[in-house]
Amino acid sequence: MNRYLNLVILLLALVFVNCNRTEKAQINIIPKPERLYVSDRIVTLDADSRIVFEDPNPALRLIGEALADFIAGSSSFKPEVVPYSLAKSIENDIYLSMNLNDSTFGDEGYQIKSNNGQFISIQANTARGVFYGVQSLYQLFPAEAYDLNQNCQEWELPAITVSDKARFAYRGMHLDVSRHMFPVEFVKQYIDLLAMYKYNHLHWHLTDDQGWRIEIKAFPKLTEVGAWRNETLVGHGGVRPKVFDGQAYGGFYTQSEIREIVDYAALRYITIIPEIEMPGHASAALAAYPELGCTGGPYKVETSWGVFDDIFCTKEETFTFLEQVLDEVMDLFPSTYIHIGGDEAPKTRWKACKQCQQTIKSEGLADEHELQSWFIQRIEKYLNAHGRRIIGWDEILEGGLAPDATVMSWRGTAGGIAAAQMGHDAIMTPGSHCYFDHYQGDPAVEPLAIGGYTPLSKVYAYEPIPEELTEKQSKHILGAQANVWSEYLKNPEDITYMVLPRMAALSEVLWSPAKSREWENFYDRLPAHFQRYKALGLNYSLAVNQIKVEKILLADSVAGLNLKTEVPNGVIYYTTDGTAPDTLSARFLQPFDQSEITILKMQLYRNGQKVGDIQQRAISVSADK
Repeated sequence: MNRYLNLVILLLALVFVNCNRTEKAQINIIPKPERLYVSDRIVTLDADSRIVFEDPNPALRLIGEALADFIAGSSSFKPEVVPYSLAKSIENDIYLSMNLNDSTFGDEGYQIKSNNGQFISIQANTARGVFYGVQSLYQLFPAEAYDLNQNCQEWELPAITVSDKARFAYRGMHLDVSRHMFPVEFVKQYIDLLAMYKYNHLHWHLTDDQGWRIEIKAFPKLTEVGAWRNETLVGHGGVRPKVFDGQAYGGFYTQSEIREIVDYAALRYITIIPEIEMPGHASAALAAYPELGCTGGPYKVETSWGVFDDIFCTKEETFTFLEQVLDEVMDLFPSTYIHIGGDEAPKTRWKACKQCQQTIKSEGLADEHELQSWFIQRIEKYLNAHGRRIIGWDEILEGGLAPDATVMSWRGTAGGIAAAQMGHDAIMTPGSHCYFDHYQGDPAVEPLAIGGYTPLSKVYAYEPIPEELTEKQSKHILGAQANVWSEYLKNPEDITYMVLPRMAALSEVLWSPAKSREWENFYDRLPAHFQRYKALGLNYSLAVNQIKVEKILLADSVAGLNLKTEVPNGVIYYTTDGTAPDTLSARFLQPFDQSEITILKMQLYRNGQKVGDIQQRAISVSADK
């Protein structure tokens, strides 16, 4: 009996140790706070701890209840959530307050104080600021706190002092559900990831050539017909001949589901911006209602990727349709912004369309580019009349920008620069740094992607304010956004692999002061986040630790190999004889001749320690990159 009791005590002790930090903690908060001080003290949360909120404040109560649920998920206790008026005293508690009364923190800034290790206080000017403070607090817990199999009796958190606020007002992530659709529960999980990294906007791409994903009650064929395609392309769109899977694919979100997701996001201080594509990327809508096109069809929901000639016609029926669609969209989404696309709209059909040519003549327009501007401005007037504003991709600049439009600059930075110089707001989302459907590691070993190469360090190095802008003009750059197009991302785990940890890198670009960003420091904070992803059961990328092998030409056209690593102070050792590389093997210093090499094995080291496992590449005789 005593032996059994001792075993129980030992197991409880092990649980206690595993749930707490045994040494002075490294603070791994991402995005990095503006100011952070770490003391030698700790704050202990246990069964006696409560979450005390300034009352009466229902918003703080909701934040407190979510915090209590988080702690309870991996603990043997759940903190009681009580208003300050009933708390009597505060000790070993967490105190949430909107009494910061400091305008320099704005609506999103916050302070965390440990109060000599007695309790944790999070103060802000608004509930939104308190929410962001709580997101930082979550990251003080070890990864075990995200593991629902834990049953910890107490948590020891480092006593820190934080003063923090956001650099940019717009911090966005995008999700394309038109090419591939994702379940409601995953969209919620995606929103949770945005909240973790203090993003405040989700751009939801709901319609495109390959599928219409939003229920519109006035036009049921949009989902009866437009939400379904006959089959889907297999492999990369650039490969010929094209191969298809022969399987019908589709689905849509009901209005009830959309309201549920919008409410879920609002509780996490995330605004969802819906995108209804026009005048291009309209194949799915035209398949449902062919009378809205220039030719009358027949049209189909597209089964491959790309840009298609069939777009909305500029006839009155089209605008009646779009206005009714937007009425229902505005009823579902309270966001000030409605995204209307405006990108990749070929003018082929308009040039041959009598109706469109008549519109150009009657409206005194110069050409089809001005016709697109007229189209966008007409939609803008309708949305403005309902208290909304439009965002469009940078093609809406062509032919003249709508008066109150915000430009989303994706084809590089030129669109954002032009908009800002004209006095218009812009959101930067260039493909060079912000397209998370691009490869993030060596394509030889990465999952299939559309192309491009956007490694983590490149995302982290991005600066949203272009050098070409004056200080006054730069105020029109609201922030930036990463886009996640889903042509080659079929499942939720494909999405998380592409955004984690690149989402973390961009969050620091958008939240933290530019002068505080430092790649090596960010890299050192990543392992704690990898542990958190693992505890949450998320698929994520370790491409940052991957060695990229590039084929190059050396002098005299000799085929050579170049090895690259993002790891700060990373050192690469390699072998070509099939043996396992170590620090006694050849160290990579410069590109080398690849002749007679068939197998290349590599091991990355940092500060004398291995980084990841041995990496291997089969080397072909071709010198092509």
